[in-house]
Amino acid sequence: MPGPDSSGSAIGLGLPRAEDAELLNGSARFVGDLLPDGCLHLAFVRNREPHARLLGVSLERARAAPGVATALAAADLGPSSSMPSAPWLGLPEAFSRPVLARDRVRFVGEPVAVVVAEHRARGEDAAELAEVALEPLPPVLDPTEGADSASPRLFESESNVVLEERAGHEDAGAAVMNAPVVVEGTFRIGRLAHLSLEARAVLAVPEPRGGLTVWCSHQAPHRLRSGLAAALGLDAGLIRVRVPAVGGAFGGKSQTYPEYVLACRLALELGRPVRWVEDRREAFLAAVHGRGSNIRLRVGAARDGTLLALETAIDGDLGAYPETGALVPTFAAWLISGPYRIPRLSSVVRGVVTNKPPTAPYRGAGRPEAAYVLERSIDLLADRLRLDPGEVRRRNLIPADAFPYASPTGAVYDSGDYRRALDRALELAAYEELRRDEAWRLGDDLGGRVVRGVGMAVYVERSGGTSDLADYARVDLEPDGTLTIRSGACSHGQGHRTALAQVAAAALEVDLDRVRVVQGDTAEVSSGGGTFGSRSMQIGGAAVHLACCEFIALAIRRAAEALGTDRASLQYEGGMVRSAGTELPLEDLACRTGPLSAESRFSGQQAFPFGAYVATVDIDRETGAVRVTRLVAVDDCGVVVNPLLLEGQIQGSIVQGLGQALTEEVGYEPDGRPTTATLFSYVTPGPVELPDLVLDRTVTPNPNVPTGAKGGGEAGTIGAPPAIVNAIVDALRGYDTSVITMPVTPEVVWKALSSPRRVG
Repeated sequence: MPGPDSSGSAIGLGLPRAEDAELLNGSARFVGDLLPDGCLHLAFVRNREPHARLLGVSLERARAAPGVATALAAADLGPSSSMPSAPWLGLPEAFSRPVLARDRVRFVGEPVAVVVAEHRARGEDAAELAEVALEPLPPVLDPTEGADSASPRLFESESNVVLEERAGHEDAGAAVMNAPVVVEGTFRIGRLAHLSLEARAVLAVPEPRGGLTVWCSHQAPHRLRSGLAAALGLDAGLIRVRVPAVGGAFGGKSQTYPEYVLACRLALELGRPVRWVEDRREAFLAAVHGRGSNIRLRVGAARDGTLLALETAIDGDLGAYPETGALVPTFAAWLISGPYRIPRLSSVVRGVVTNKPPTAPYRGAGRPEAAYVLERSIDLLADRLRLDPGEVRRRNLIPADAFPYASPTGAVYDSGDYRRALDRALELAAYEELRRDEAWRLGDDLGGRVVRGVGMAVYVERSGGTSDLADYARVDLEPDGTLTIRSGACSHGQGHRTALAQVAAAALEVDLDRVRVVQGDTAEVSSGGGTFGSRSMQIGGAAVHLACCEFIALAIRRAAEALGTDRASLQYEGGMVRSAGTELPLEDLACRTGPLSAESRFSGQQAFPFGAYVATVDIDRETGAVRVTRLVAVDDCGVVVNPLLLEGQIQGSIVQGLGQALTEEVGYEPDGRPTTATLFSYVTPGPVELPDLVLDRTVTPNPNVPTGAKGGGEAGTIGAPPAIVNAIVDALRGYDTSVITMPVTPEVVWKALSSPRRVG
């Protein structure tokens, strides 16, 4: 592997991922590849009604089926068969999710029984023999409708509104209505499937003395260990969680699921390994979804486009059981002012349970929702005032000399130069030329068969997760001279083994070949926050850097003692301690003074990455088909550890943003039955749909971490959708664009093209 560059630092090198070789040659092992002797397999009997009373479950035929070890319903599990509630929500016990449904079912796909079999196929066949008696109840599908007191209740003794938060200025509503210009809109943000290449998977192996080794495709092994311990009534020290190769997560693998708890419980009770690997249909029906909210936004402005006030109300769809998705609407409200100066602002957030699977963070987690409704509203304002959308944004962006900047919601933006990013994106897109080129807009080069538009978006997001959640790192010098880095971050495809090694190699001034990264094993790494919220380089990388600094300080102390000299006369350089005429390599120092090891925990403040995106689109006049022809992305995530890895993250997130904008949504019939349970009905972008990508970046260091890094893994899901939809609306100028909503399918566009053209 290459060493540091001419500056002496491995930071900033665009190195290919060290972990890719085993993925490409097939030697990497996922949970689905692990099959210990005597392993049993789980198959679930899943509910088929959106909302119903559960009158009974008969499993006699299933238990008698060939190859079945046992089959269980909620009544067989005993009274303590609920998932631990999230203490940070502070909700009544009534909202706790049962491991298997009892008394009532609340979404299609909810598990009502489990079959344990010698082979997966046998278990699935037996699950079809279960008899489930249900009494249908009216479903609640929309969070705003569900918040109405007249709506059917999912939990008889409790309101469907499980949380409500208000923030900002009490007079913001009046300030909006008194403004010279008011624009408003109601935006529906549909649900998305996480759709990682590898679905959920768990393998529980019983160990002596009542312990468990749990292999799981997960983002946060220490969180999973705590969740399993609470659900099983075990000491966390008896559970070892190991995360092998993971085929993506995007926020959907950071929870403790009922299926995981059952696998562990049955492994303990039966004394045999138990495995469950989710299939794609289960992933659509029973796994968590992302997004899902109704957002009403009103903006008041002066006639020159200066923003004066903003008022928003967010109804978040939490699904049947409030879980980590309950945080997402509050994240959206926290960043609803985006990169703009808005003197008066207020927000109301309601989290509402519905008869759909629970929601969870999905790449971006609240930031895409906030950026979308705000950037669409800025374009509505520009259209009302007949001003250029770019100019309206320039007039309102927080200036570069205003940081740190306290937003009206209480977020303190660390650093930024938003106008520089916007100007760079517009320059790369040749925006001014496109605006002047009417022949381009009318598709003259294609015989007028298409209309064209250009749209933009400026966003600010947050990274690092909650500021009170620390991450852990440890550095150990091995006898062979290897420097082992143990990190509480947990990769699910980002390339941590490469990037964290670069952070360590830079801090320790050694070749990358000397650094080994260990993560994803609670027996090897004593604690850790996991990987989510784009926190790995910002928080995990800072922890590694600080652990390396502690390691260097320890080496100097030890060397001073061994050499009988003052510490001030010693310096660390290039993997050894030096003094006048003496060089003491780390390995020699360890031989003389004992093992060298240091650790660190780091939490740090939230960081606020940002960027500007510009999209161009072609729209077929006859079919309504939209093709994004070019997407310019200028992102700023502080100091970049590995630009090659960052580029891959941005490309991947842009594809997911493209999917949300044009094709992706988990759909339901009016009666609550899902319409997207396969990849035939849930359409994702493919290579043919990808636009010409122009990626660039500015660098505004994070002043609150030693590496200067901010998160960069979610940018495209935040910046791409509003830029694309704004471009579509721009192309459809003169038509009724009020019908435009994500995903902007050909049918949606065709409806707009079929509307009477506006005059003027």
